[in-house]
Amino acid sequence: MKNFSSLDSVAYVLVIIGAINWGLTGLGFNLVEFLLGSMPTLEMIVYLLVGLSGLYVAFGLKVEKK
Repeated sequence: MKNFSSLDSVAYVLVIIGAINWGLTGLGFNLVEFLLGSMPTLEMIVYLLVGLSGLYVAFGLKVEKK
């Protein structure tokens, strides 16, 4: 069983938030925009962090299989 670091935990949470947001966006509702729409810079930072977390998780899974 893999030991999770704090960075792993944060990355997984952000990936889950991103997945939920994409699912809601498919239904016509953008949760991140709804929560942070009045703060576009913060909204952009959230999207960047979610994207970087996705890459971190994907890369981590690929390395773990080796």
